[in-house]
Amino acid sequence: MPVSEGSEAPIIIIKKKASHAAHHGGAWKVAYADFVTAMMALFIVLWLLSSSEKIKKAVGSYFQDPTGSGKMMGSTMGGIGESLTLTKDDMNQLKQKLEQAMKTIPKFDQMKNNVELTITSEGLRVELIETEKGMFFESGNAHPSERGEELLARLAEEIGRLPNTVLIEGHTDAKPYPGEASYTNWELSADRANSARRLMQGNGMRPDQVTQVRGFADQRLRMPNDPTNPANRRVSLIIQYLVKKGGTDSGNGAKPAGAPNNAVKAAPPAAQPAKAAAPAANKASH
Repeated sequence: MPVSEGSEAPIIIIKKKASHAAHHGGAWKVAYADFVTAMMALFIVLWLLSSSEKIKKAVGSYFQDPTGSGKMMGSTMGGIGESLTLTKDDMNQLKQKLEQAMKTIPKFDQMKNNVELTITSEGLRVELIETEKGMFFESGNAHPSERGEELLARLAEEIGRLPNTVLIEGHTDAKPYPGEASYTNWELSADRANSARRLMQGNGMRPDQVTQVRGFADQRLRMPNDPTNPANRRVSLIIQYLVKKGGTDSGNGAKPAGAPNNAVKAAPPAAQPAKAAAPAANKASH
């Protein structure tokens, strides 16, 4: 209809239905979960950086072997033995790890020439070799020196983490022990070995880990051609090979038939029982 002059044009209102945007799904949830995971990883890394070396090793061992040594986290087995089978084939690896552990001892440079690690048919032998004035034990008695206590305690801490059993031996030179006839090199060698056992079991070595304590006096000289040499005086720790289940292993940790735990091979039958330590007045260069 034509609009006449002077009349107003009609107002046309068009109504449109507002439509909602397409549903965006749960993408935001995935992004949020990724953010939370990243934050958790960050805080775990920050925690590890501030944790002790023992915790770092335990966590690391879990990711290397989730079904094995990682389960020992927080236990006494989470140390140098965590990745070792500790049979004949890998005693060399244990030797290297013990050498590294001893290097952490203050002033170890002053005693390193008197510590010898050797792989033998019995296991890994750690020998603490004396000097003329006495390096690891006070001259003439079974009391460990300050250096001896420090080294034995460090070794006990590391060896105590292993499943292997240990033998401890005491040796003297061929010089007769002066003073009382009832106290000889037999008693001194056995007392030093037993003193080392007590100290080590008080510093991390398990009570059932030591199977024998032996005193040999001068019967197994380190230097047979020089029987009075102070290097013949020593205490030896033998970390034995593990016994394989269902078979035997040469040089294993099994005790001889009928041999009791902590047996001390000391004086011959006629000798008197060993004393705890030699009298202070009878000190000699043994």
